[in-house]
Amino acid sequence: MGLLDDKVTIITGAGRGIGAAAAELFAAEGALLVLAARTGHQVEAVAAGVRARGGRAVAVAADIATAEGADRVVRTALDTYGRLDAAFDNAGSGPLPLPLAERTEADWDAVHAVNLRGTWLCLRAQLRAMLTGGRGGAIVLCSSVGGLVGGFGDGTQQAAKHGLAGLVKAATADYARHGIRTNAIAPGVVRTPSVEPLFAAGPAFAAAVARFTPLGRPAGAVEIAQAAAWLLSDRSSYITGVTLPVDGGITATRSFG
Repeated sequence: MGLLDDKVTIITGAGRGIGAAAAELFAAEGALLVLAARTGHQVEAVAAGVRARGGRAVAVAADIATAEGADRVVRTALDTYGRLDAAFDNAGSGPLPLPLAERTEADWDAVHAVNLRGTWLCLRAQLRAMLTGGRGGAIVLCSSVGGLVGGFGDGTQQAAKHGLAGLVKAATADYARHGIRTNAIAPGVVRTPSVEPLFAAGPAFAAAVARFTPLGRPAGAVEIAQAAAWLLSDRSSYITGVTLPVDGGITATRSFG
């Protein structure tokens, strides 16, 4: 049996990067998937790949920064499978690093619309479905090492990701007694399409990552997905309210020099 055998599971931001890696891994672990992203053609391609390998997945094109989009993803799970057991709220966005005082109000609003407000909208819809279902469930939010420490990436995104730790604690306080576990993971640097321009610009970024990451390298997307799968599984049945660093040791040393 797989870690997520027969668990109806939502993945947001599933069109590429960590979300796409999670879709492949979760399907291999037995999950019944609802894959969501703003880019319909990308997420449908990921779902088609899962089905081609014998898994079950439906794709939803939705903007989770809107209540309608977040609710539609959950509704698709209920309409397709009849319940919701788990969710990996992976969708996020962020500009390339820039000092905080150089950001505009438009930058702030755009980042928070997805990373904080959108994640809350997804969490709200998922909690409601799990409460109605009466079976409990597990939810994992995708934060960042920048949600645990300062001096890592863009300040607007760091503020939003710090907010996710508060959502995790609030959801645990309100809903753990209903059998719903809510946690977050905090990745460090991950080789995904959104980060590739930094690596492609020259060797300096890769060298910096190797220097400030105790394991000496960036993560692969599947390594982040593995942590999320474990937190969504029954193997972590007594863990809730936690933001788990998946960062190669960055937060253990905070060595950004």
